[in-house]
Amino acid sequence: MATACTIAPAVENSNTIAPVSIMPPRGHGSLLQSEVSMSLSSRDLEIMVTPLDESVIRVTAPDTEERLRGIAAVHRGSLPSDATLFLVSFFTAEADVAFVPEEIQLLTQGLRVLPAGIAPITPGWQQRRVLQRQTELAVYAFPTNVDLESELVLVYGFDQTSAWSGILPRIQGERARARARATGSR
Repeated sequence: MATACTIAPAVENSNTIAPVSIMPPRGHGSLLQSEVSMSLSSRDLEIMVTPLDESVIRVTAPDTEERLRGIAAVHRGSLPSDATLFLVSFFTAEADVAFVPEEIQLLTQGLRVLPAGIAPITPGWQQRRVLQRQTELAVYAFPTNVDLESELVLVYGFDQTSAWSGILPRIQGERARARARATGSR
């Protein structure tokens, strides 16, 4: 008996649900960027993907919040205006490793979502190679149907991670703590 594997189709656009009503005020989060980012190892590459959505940025520590918001603001104009932005980094400990930027994809609500645009941050991004102990960065724009309040899977080539399922409860809990801190500091 043969079994088959179905890959979800790619989608181009829809709507994101942002929990604006439950977001804490700015400057009251405490999480590190690594605590709100999906990490994936793929051969010799370490990939980190951080949502640049306000619902995530607001739960980070004030310095991280300011830095991530600044990155999003600088690159928003060069990417589709209705997109959900993510900061993507590639790192390697090896001598010289190639990467394929377009292989970063997301699975959300059972659908494979491809980036609608990529804005390089580091000058070496265009070489599509990561030098030893260096990081290449870019801002990715995904269609607005990426729902950060539900299951999200990061895919690179044949590798994937469901790390978001552990990150989302951390973000939701920090929203409540940050709102409480904001209320207590008034």
